[in-house]
Amino acid sequence: MKNPVKGRGRRAGAVDSRRLPRYAAGEIDVPFVVHGTDEVISRDTYWEEHSHPTHELLWNQRGASTATVGARVWTITPSLGLWIPAGTPHSGWTSAGTWHHAAQFGIHAAPAISDAPVAVEVTPLLRLLLERLNTEGLTADSRARTEAVVLDLMAPAPVELLLKIPDAPLLAPIVDAVRADPADGTTLAAWASRLGVSSRTVTRAFRAQTGLGFSQWLATARVQHAITLLAGGEEIEEVAERVGYHSASAFGTVFRRVTGMSPGRFRAH
Repeated sequence: MKNPVKGRGRRAGAVDSRRLPRYAAGEIDVPFVVHGTDEVISRDTYWEEHSHPTHELLWNQRGASTATVGARVWTITPSLGLWIPAGTPHSGWTSAGTWHHAAQFGIHAAPAISDAPVAVEVTPLLRLLLERLNTEGLTADSRARTEAVVLDLMAPAPVELLLKIPDAPLLAPIVDAVRADPADGTTLAAWASRLGVSSRTVTRAFRAQTGLGFSQWLATARVQHAITLLAGGEEIEEVAERVGYHSASAFGTVFRRVTGMSPGRFRAH
């Protein structure tokens, strides 16, 4: 699949591209149960497709990022992380200024909470416990107790910020245009005319590939991009305009429909 963030990179300036190795699940026998790393990302960064020998939990202390697995793109925030099973190929995009966290879980000691990638609610307690595991001087007993509580707390979230990317050649021009510029205002009828098919054909293709009609898919794509902008501190009115809405109220209605909360509540949360 093409780099899904090329449009974002043009607006943000130079993009770092990081290449990581591909490992099968358990290919490296790690000595830990949970090992965490964190980094404040200084430049927009694209993580080329890779995989880990361990399970991975991605979350952010600040800002929003995305992870792509096949044709599915998850948005990761300070309150909603992503569990990626060991050996699962994935790529990612992290905006400059994001405080990025990754926790690796040894498959010998940490049971998989899901056999497929799944959103995980990063509660304040889970966040504190994960941070505690990075504390220097933690005794072996304290670490073991903390790891046990972390494993007990993690579970699939009731909601997830997920966008399915259709791979049908017919829909490629639409997907490329929206991913490059979420404010693209081309209507369903206009796209159908350009593609030489009926509006019904485009709608059927979107439903078959994503489970959503064109308008629903467009709204989800716009909200996913809006989340990154909101997490970066941009004002709601400006975000609304940048993702194609003429008013903050119209944007708020769509945002609530997709995420279950208002833009203001999301940013505060």
